[in-house]
Amino acid sequence: MTDTLALHRAILTLDSHIDIPWPTSPDPFGPTARHVDLPKMKAGGLDAGCFAAFVPQGPRTPASTAEAHKRALAMLATICAMGDTRMGITAEICRTADAIEAAHASGALAVVPAIENGHAMGEDLGALAAFRDAGAIYITLCHNGHNLLADSANPRRDLGDQETLHGGLSRLGHEVVDEMNRLGIMVDVSHCSRQAMLQAVARSRTPVVATHSCVAALCDHPRNLDDMQLDALRDTEALVQITAMPPFLKPRARAEDVTVADFCDHIDYVVRRIGLAHCGISSDFDGGGAISGWRDASESGNVTAELVRRGYGHSEVAALWGGNFLRVMRAVEAGAEAA
Repeated sequence: MTDTLALHRAILTLDSHIDIPWPTSPDPFGPTARHVDLPKMKAGGLDAGCFAAFVPQGPRTPASTAEAHKRALAMLATICAMGDTRMGITAEICRTADAIEAAHASGALAVVPAIENGHAMGEDLGALAAFRDAGAIYITLCHNGHNLLADSANPRRDLGDQETLHGGLSRLGHEVVDEMNRLGIMVDVSHCSRQAMLQAVARSRTPVVATHSCVAALCDHPRNLDDMQLDALRDTEALVQITAMPPFLKPRARAEDVTVADFCDHIDYVVRRIGLAHCGISSDFDGGGAISGWRDASESGNVTAELVRRGYGHSEVAALWGGNFLRVMRAVEAGAEAA
């Protein structure tokens, strides 16, 4: 166990999807009831977190998208305000892979801003540059409910959704993928319908990422990726970040019945199916994620312990916990520079 703890503390650990409370957000430097705050990250050896400005889906109207845009920018500002030194903890806002590694080397926690749900841009392609300027390193194309960019894996009947709206990505959605490539924003295909996800993979010039998804072969949930989708990620050097969301890990499961072992079963499946380079780790903490053994950021070492128990070595655990995500980040950054 001592060796496992030393391994966990030595590598760069990154959780690719964490939500923040809204509209009120308690001081992240103090003890909170959140699953993730900076003291819990420090205690659990969690070095970096992608904090998402989550925008719920509303009607596909100008008024709704304007409100979503305002909310996303306000949430990004709150996330960026976490960059500070207080209570014996230093947190740095990181917008590049190099910055995340530099923060880790200096002993600081890396706070990485992102946006969940392209509804926040409405029909304004120019909003993407504003989001990137405000810190966002990835944008999840949609959430629960179809938006103007893409069909969702979970249509919202209360919003009048049929099974599909666009047949995958809309024409605007294709343009959004192009613009995100140009700006160096990672294309997050979590929450997309199967068709929208595959179209985004095919359209993007750089690898996409599913920042918080699981495996359909182990748990048949609309949010999970089937073997064809996983193969598409492999074939484009892309990535799925397995997430600690109980209903994505075991059918009809409650949080107390789902364990870190169940979580790592999904990692094992991806590794066997498409290779270790295409898998990573996320929690969806404070957005519904929490399982027995990994109920908050302070318990992050238990994931490492289970991976080691299954025979993963130092370099493999390091790749799963952040190395693979940084590889895709760098590919997206390089694609923007070459555009």
